[in-house]
Amino acid sequence: MEVLLISSIFLVLLVIGAPIGTALGVAAVATIYQFDLGIEMLGVNFASGIASFPLLAIPFFVLAGVILDRAGLAGTIARFFELLVGKRTGGLAMVAVLTCIFWGSLSGSGPATTAAVGMILLMPMVKHGYSKEFAGATIANAADLSIIIPPSIAFIIYGNITSVSVSALFMAGVIPGLLTGAGTVLVAYWVSRRRGYRGSGQRGSAAEIWTALRRSIWALLAPVVILGGIYSGIFTPTEAAVVAVFYSLLVAVLVYRSIHWRDFIDMLVEAAVTSSVIMFLVVFAGIFTWAASVIGFIDKAAEAIVAISPNAVVMIILIDLLLLALGMVLDAISISYLLMPILIPVLQAFGIDPLWYGVIFISALAIGQATPPVGVNLFTAANLIKSDVDAVAKEAIIFVAMDVVVLLILSLFPILSLYLPIRAGLYGP
Repeated sequence: MEVLLISSIFLVLLVIGAPIGTALGVAAVATIYQFDLGIEMLGVNFASGIASFPLLAIPFFVLAGVILDRAGLAGTIARFFELLVGKRTGGLAMVAVLTCIFWGSLSGSGPATTAAVGMILLMPMVKHGYSKEFAGATIANAADLSIIIPPSIAFIIYGNITSVSVSALFMAGVIPGLLTGAGTVLVAYWVSRRRGYRGSGQRGSAAEIWTALRRSIWALLAPVVILGGIYSGIFTPTEAAVVAVFYSLLVAVLVYRSIHWRDFIDMLVEAAVTSSVIMFLVVFAGIFTWAASVIGFIDKAAEAIVAISPNAVVMIILIDLLLLALGMVLDAISISYLLMPILIPVLQAFGIDPLWYGVIFISALAIGQATPPVGVNLFTAANLIKSDVDAVAKEAIIFVAMDVVVLLILSLFPILSLYLPIRAGLYGP
């Protein structure tokens, strides 16, 4: 009866369009109250849900991304890559993917990366003969890398739920992220070659490339400074987020001089709003998980999943399919809090490494950002080009197919995720 109530309320609220955080919170509170599970625990769970040192990294990384976005650093990165590969067939599409890779490592957010890179490159791509829907699909799918390539808010959430080292997760995401990026570049080039999409027609001289590199070097060095400090043990991921904010401010104000100190209040407000949306979801998802655990829903669900197949590989692939389906209707953070408490005992039952699975899990969720009907990257790109989401989604199919192939490879070969963390001494099998 308890399981029926909590699931029914959640699904009904979701169907009528309630925010996911509201649906989780109302369903949990109603169940706790109705069955007297301990209403006095709400305050404790509310506080403990956000009183986590790793979660402090989220608002600081969000603020760093806002500062870098306001400073216009995406444009300097795009200019550098345009001079390098822009003249080739499909050059601007490849520039878009490469820029998304670097910008994603700064913002950690798919929609933010789509917006920042899209505002710079969508119109130039259309001007040079690219279909605007293909241009939007390219950027929307390349922006998926923002939650795979570190620093990633999704990895922070996963680490907080599973108690896996966030530093190790960041390192584990490097090779899979680059592999996914390479697949996206390959698709962009192949489609461009078939359709005759040419480059920008601009060949960068050695002097121009050097000038562009000097201008973009501070932006390109940002992930090196942030991640280098984490991997070398100088600071934790949470401390790295604070460093990222100060680094972003210094670069934006003193080096590029593209923002002023009076703009800082507006940036703080924007970062606070974005962070509050995330933390609102985190809090109520935590209460929902606690309620589901008390009524035994999580244990029963885990036992049902384990009983499906005795083969770990089959189980991983089946869960991948589930994640791809859920990614079409829910965001990555919601899915993490809904599924990971159930999947943790499943991973333990099959002896699946939680670090390796973290990369698989987040990679699967990344694909959902570019799949309808709730693909946030698709909506962002479609809004920028003033086009229908379905038209952009149609162009995104081939990119999604390549991402699924990469996901399958990651699911079959754990060494791709575990090699760097083990070599760096951040993780031991």
